[in-house]
Amino acid sequence: MSMDSIARSAMYQAMMAETDKRPFSKKTLRRIGGFARPHRTQLLWFLLLSVITAVLAVATPILAGRVVDAIVKADAVSVVVWLAVVIAVIAVVEAALSIVSRWLSSNIGENLILDMRSAVFNHVQKMPIAFFTRTRTGALVSRLNNDVIGAQRAFSTTLSGVASNIVMLVVTLVVMVSISWQITVLALILLPIFVLPARRMGTRLATYSRAAAEYNAVMGNQMTERFSAPGAMLVKLFGRPDQESEEFAARARSVRDIGVKSAMVQTVFITALTLVSALALALVYGLGGFYALRGELEAGAVVSMALLLTRLYAPLTALASARVDVMSALVSFERVFEILDLKPLITDRPGAGTVPDGPVSIEFDTVGFAYPSADKVSLASLESVAVLDSRGGVEVLHDVSFRAEPGQLIALVGTSGAGKSTIAQLLPRLYDVDTGAVRIGGTDVRDLTAESIRATVGMVTQDGHLFHDSVRGNLQLARPEATDDELWHALERARIAELVRALPDGLGTVIGERGYRLSGGERQRLTIARLLLAHPRVVILDEATAHLDSTSEAAVQEALAEALAGRTSLVIAHRLSTVRAADMILVLEAGRIIERGTHAELLAAGGRYTELHNTQFADAPSA
Repeated sequence: MSMDSIARSAMYQAMMAETDKRPFSKKTLRRIGGFARPHRTQLLWFLLLSVITAVLAVATPILAGRVVDAIVKADAVSVVVWLAVVIAVIAVVEAALSIVSRWLSSNIGENLILDMRSAVFNHVQKMPIAFFTRTRTGALVSRLNNDVIGAQRAFSTTLSGVASNIVMLVVTLVVMVSISWQITVLALILLPIFVLPARRMGTRLATYSRAAAEYNAVMGNQMTERFSAPGAMLVKLFGRPDQESEEFAARARSVRDIGVKSAMVQTVFITALTLVSALALALVYGLGGFYALRGELEAGAVVSMALLLTRLYAPLTALASARVDVMSALVSFERVFEILDLKPLITDRPGAGTVPDGPVSIEFDTVGFAYPSADKVSLASLESVAVLDSRGGVEVLHDVSFRAEPGQLIALVGTSGAGKSTIAQLLPRLYDVDTGAVRIGGTDVRDLTAESIRATVGMVTQDGHLFHDSVRGNLQLARPEATDDELWHALERARIAELVRALPDGLGTVIGERGYRLSGGERQRLTIARLLLAHPRVVILDEATAHLDSTSEAAVQEALAEALAGRTSLVIAHRLSTVRAADMILVLEAGRIIERGTHAELLAAGGRYTELHNTQFADAPSA
């Protein structure tokens, strides 16, 4: 390693030291050991090779000195040739070991990434819906990418670096002291000139880096908002392009100014330390030459000392900053462990059963429910807040009781925020009730396995979410083993097969993120086709036809009628046709059932349902 490289390394490590100075816990170390244990054999080989490589790195300067001595003493040519051959062999062995070491470190690192990413991904999938409604997706993805990779460096880089640097430092010091203790002391005295200025410059560079990151984040946010289709339209309709350009240019100029300052600090620092290193080499050659002329030191020893000088500064500088590398890796581990330590609120009980075969009933028995508080389902770091709100949730459902017999259709109506969607989410156990019970086929959903509930309950939500995948891929979420014939049959029943056939690649057409390449009505019919493919025994429709025009609704209502036939159904009503077809209508207000009955019975009562009918449903087409 050159003196210039050592200077850059010292500056960078000092800058990183300013960015994180957290303590670490023994518990974190134990958990890291748990992840490392399956790879311990490879780790041991990796460390052994690192030690051997460090020893070989020190051997080369010694042999170079021997070559000089042989030349000065006019030894036989064979001596010089054999020394050169040994140096060449060491170089080849070092190259081979570096390749093997890299293969081991790559295997260890990539396997660790695989283990940690799989663990985090599997754990996150078990988290309740409340976790995803509060968490920033970008922050969560960063844990699976940046932090996992940061943790991986602890094994692939930091661990081997510390081991090899310690070996190299010890061997180098022993050799240098054996050659000349005076020159060795001089070299050690000059070490603070490398480390101390690096700390001061590192503080300034860390400040500049943080400022640049903030300005870049603001610029990135401006570009993301303005370059999206809705944002660009808003600027064109109401914005002032000239002002937008001026604001962006001002931020860009700030980044430029910081970049110039950072470059100058780095240049001055590296130039100064490179100069110091050159002066150190000059002192080594001067003092070594003085001793050599007096006959107290061999000429080859002077050359060896000069070459060993870099072998001394490199590990000393690295070890002086090793704590920074270790702390950075530990912080990454702790951020990953934060996710793994979150306890899922919804888990299968020991001995949980399955839903009974055949048509099933659904029942809500004096249900009370409040959405969980933030401190139970999330992390402050994932929400970009200092402290999570620990206050208990406000109860949104109060003493809700009803029962749907096998094959019956229950409709929920009420104003926005009355609790309709909350009831729909409790049935598939997206949340657990606080009081009372929700039963499927007479069994509390908390006593059923999640897999059994998913196989029994099918749900179509209002937004009709689709993945950035093909039509086939989105449909097969319901039944991965479904054949193309079965997919087309479901599409026919959902009245969307004709549209899919007209797409460029048919079932293989990628429909874009959230299905944005389809209209709202087309997207919703595709989700209904997915429901039909699943063949659930209980169907939940959460305003599934809310985004459809009259023509699309008529086609989908036919498909829904077929899908609901013989199945127990819970429908959040948006259209009059669904309400009129219900075996029972529940009118909700502020989380309570205030009226129940058939369409005719509720109209005759002249209560809240009549008001809703005369306003919300008055313009809806009749069944």
